[in-house]
Amino acid sequence: MESLASRAIRLRFTLRGGGRSAAATRRAIAALARQPTSFRPPRGLSRRVDLRMETSAAGWPVYTVTPRGARADLDRVVYVHGGAYFREITRQHWTFVAGLARRAGVEVVVPIYPLAPCTTADVIVPAAVDLAEVLGADAGPDRLTMMGDSAGGGLVLAVAAQLRARTGIAPAHTILISPWLDVAVDDPEIASLAPHDPCLSPDGLRAAGDAYRGPLSARDPLVSPLRADLDDLGRITVFTGTRDIVHADARRLRERMTGAAAGFEYHEAPGMLHVYPLLRTPEGRAARRQLAAAVRSSVASRSGR
Repeated sequence: MESLASRAIRLRFTLRGGGRSAAATRRAIAALARQPTSFRPPRGLSRRVDLRMETSAAGWPVYTVTPRGARADLDRVVYVHGGAYFREITRQHWTFVAGLARRAGVEVVVPIYPLAPCTTADVIVPAAVDLAEVLGADAGPDRLTMMGDSAGGGLVLAVAAQLRARTGIAPAHTILISPWLDVAVDDPEIASLAPHDPCLSPDGLRAAGDAYRGPLSARDPLVSPLRADLDDLGRITVFTGTRDIVHADARRLRERMTGAAAGFEYHEAPGMLHVYPLLRTPEGRAARRQLAAAVRSSVASRSGR
């Protein structure tokens, strides 16, 4: 049964008007391009975890988040935030990252990738693959987990496919939270999901996808990894709620991954909203425990425990 906290959040989104129209989304994209929001971790986060910031070869700020006083040889999770490719990382993401580092006992690397429309996928995805290749080589590919929510989930899956195509080695584990995996937003199931989703709208997502894809087709695997070669991508875990239009993408991915040799784990939460594992609800807390357990299980399997 849906908790009272989840119902309250759903009502709040509904009263605010739900997903944006295409025109409203384009106005929001333009406004944030003119006046970007801060990507820096919130004050006080460093009291809970250790933080350091470096710069990638592409010039991106890259934060590393570890449990306070942890040893130096932790397994590594690369976390890519959502926001429809035009919104910056938020306090909600940072809180989730800090909690994951502490619960799972891992190092979480957070790349601050440039946003649409100022930079588009034809630049962002190759640079993200470069970064993943460096981080995987440094930690060891069998100790690299990649994780992303919403648009970050789409970027993570695109990077995993491109990394495997480039090096022959995919991340050991890819974890996707309410992933947006096809910017064309043309799955027939979306029409039946849209009336029940108070957060996202098909038209708004298409407008955001157009800003992100730049010169690429909406069906290019760099921007719509559901259309990529997904063979030999290692272990994949998905969390998805049914009150979410991109739930259609998660179901299509499940169909694509049927019979995957390396393992595919699928968590479908009835009635839950977009990115529900990040929400302050009982269902969100339970999902966060499952996510940490999924990361720890990867560590345990590699160490032979």
